[in-house]
Amino acid sequence: MTTIAFIGLGNMGGPMAINLKKAGHDVRVFDLSKDAVSKLVAEGATAAFSAQDAVQGAKVVVSMLPASQHVEALFLGKDGAPGLLAAIAKDTLVIDSSTIAAATSQKVAKAADAAGIDFIDAPVSGGTGGAMAGTLTFMVGATASQLERAKPYLEKMGANIFHAGSVGAGQTAKICNNMLLGILMVGTSEAIALGVANGLDPKVLSEIMRRSSGGNWALEKYNPFPGVHENAPASKGYAGGFGTDLMLKDLGLAQDNAIATKSSTPLGGMARAIYAAHSIAGHGGEDFSSVIKMLQKQ
Repeated sequence: MTTIAFIGLGNMGGPMAINLKKAGHDVRVFDLSKDAVSKLVAEGATAAFSAQDAVQGAKVVVSMLPASQHVEALFLGKDGAPGLLAAIAKDTLVIDSSTIAAATSQKVAKAADAAGIDFIDAPVSGGTGGAMAGTLTFMVGATASQLERAKPYLEKMGANIFHAGSVGAGQTAKICNNMLLGILMVGTSEAIALGVANGLDPKVLSEIMRRSSGGNWALEKYNPFPGVHENAPASKGYAGGFGTDLMLKDLGLAQDNAIATKSSTPLGGMARAIYAAHSIAGHGGEDFSSVIKMLQKQ
């Protein structure tokens, strides 16, 4: 049994922390949402009063936060307040599963290394269903020895673990994946909306495309049309899942990286513009599959 501090208990982080607890670890949790903490306490986790309290005595720290600024503020501090690295014991392993800029991961890792702390980036793919089932895919940026140290914990939360490269590489792999996901969801939504506008049954059309050359993950497991997949966010009022604003953030990271590397990503840029319009229309808090709403015939 290892004492693990888990910080960030949202739609993804909460189930991940539960799986670590189910694996027999002593999990200390913290989140700004008291309800999120209460759910983990009901699963046997221990509530911490603060992030600093959570890491006391922890051998492993896992973080799952919304964006780069949150990760940097947590670990490095903000407005003169010390960061969490000052409270984490030497030789502790820190696994950051947030999706952030690679440069931020590298900045925090450099400071952690100076303090004798192992910091790796390990963003995930697989959605809330994968988080609950423990079948996530981890894209890891770390040294070979750091990855081996992290594997026993990653394996309790995911089914696929890929060593993308050194620190920051996991984040680069993640933004490439999510850029493709955003593009695929828009394309899938367009196709289903077109078929429905012509009187086709969305379930039948989805199955036709799923088994044909248009098959993709959205059609397989995350259909954007209500009622096609019982457990998809679309069938739950687009609640939970992966928010539109989070997808917009990830697409922004991809575009920032494309500018920095002078890479051509026209479809990624178009997808970002579509999700920005969808967010401005008031759907930022809904699952990203709700983008079908702006493509449907009213």
